[in-house]
Amino acid sequence: MQETVLILGARGRFGLATAQAFANAGWHVLAHMRVGGKVPQEVQGDVRIHWLEADVHDAAALARAARAQAPQQEVAVVVHALNPAYTNQDWKAQVLPMTDAALALCRALNATLMVPGNIYNFGVDMPAELTEDTPQAARTIKGQIRIAMEEHIRRSGVRSIVIRAGDFFGAGKGTWFDQAIVKDLAKGVFTYPGAPDVATAWAYLPDLGRTFVAVANKRAQTKPFEVLHFAGYRITARQWMEVLTPLALARGWVKSGEALHYKRLPWTLIRLGGMFVPTWAALAEMRYLWDTPHALANDKLTALIGAEPHTALADAAALAMEGLG
Repeated sequence: MQETVLILGARGRFGLATAQAFANAGWHVLAHMRVGGKVPQEVQGDVRIHWLEADVHDAAALARAARAQAPQQEVAVVVHALNPAYTNQDWKAQVLPMTDAALALCRALNATLMVPGNIYNFGVDMPAELTEDTPQAARTIKGQIRIAMEEHIRRSGVRSIVIRAGDFFGAGKGTWFDQAIVKDLAKGVFTYPGAPDVATAWAYLPDLGRTFVAVANKRAQTKPFEVLHFAGYRITARQWMEVLTPLALARGWVKSGEALHYKRLPWTLIRLGGMFVPTWAALAEMRYLWDTPHALANDKLTALIGAEPHTALADAAALAMEGLG
């Protein structure tokens, strides 16, 4: 029997990638967007995804809209893909209310909540390998908010699953990958927030979307509140350059025999600019993530679903670049 998933914030890069993954897997997909929002161009005409315009904070109205779209099916899973703007002020004001809205909707629909987690929960002293049991000692505002958010979900009584992943890339714009790393690749310049040899965790969004589907299919085997880690890739700036250089050569952005020019993100300028631009201040606070080696251990995830969905890095990079045009 076909199951139904409702994705909150489906116009965002993670939400849209996850909606497509569920649709590809044969689920009935309800995609939420704010009132007045527009269906993303890349999925216009995709009849497998049914869009709902609604105020996410009106759980009763959104639940009615969901039931109207799927009158003969219950919504089995709600994916919380909502995100405020990146400033600390917006996070303080909006993260917990958005979480409460998702929880209220799950109660109204008797659905399982699924949430994409991140590594903000771990502070500068985090070990190189992060498991689900690694102590969470974030000192940043965003890290402390994420810890509080997950604890709020745990205490809610709503059946919930958090899947933690590293930095996103692929499936559209709005990540470090397109906003910094490959922004000037056509000029032969590779811009990176960290040192060349510090390995950090990355997640290719189509793979993460497929993982959400695989876990949703196994949700009956999880605890009432479950946390799982998605490994993705553990890669350095040098490894990024190794996979991006052939793409740049093929497009004539660098000449044969030449290499991409490595450029470090101007953190001093960002920190100073943060006195006037709140987003820059929030970025500067998270700089430690680029200076601290880390990876996510996925043993618990693979014990549940088998092999983690994984696209070879060179292929994922090429597809991500293609998606950027």
